[in-house]
Amino acid sequence: MEINVHSLHFNADSKLLDFINVKVGKLETFYDGIVAADVTLKLEKSDKTENKVAEIKVSIPGNDAFASNRAKTFEEAVDLTVDALKGQLKKAKEKQKGL
Repeated sequence: MEINVHSLHFNADSKLLDFINVKVGKLETFYDGIVAADVTLKLEKSDKTENKVAEIKVSIPGNDAFASNRAKTFEEAVDLTVDALKGQLKKAKEKQKGL
């Protein structure tokens, strides 16, 4: 699986990129046929402390799975987003097996 990380309006450090690669890479255990994953990290201008947004689009045959979450840190946002995608990928796999 190819993982593309885009950070808007800032440069992500290597520690964050490694974390994202590990977390998103684990999605392959839930769905074998993942082609690519596009991760977008954004800093929102907000008065709230939860201004870090992670959006992940996973390309799978026949469909795409997408999730987005906001948190205090990018690591937490990526964690929440990956958890949301796990459910989507499990459903997609069950649907594929049912066909």
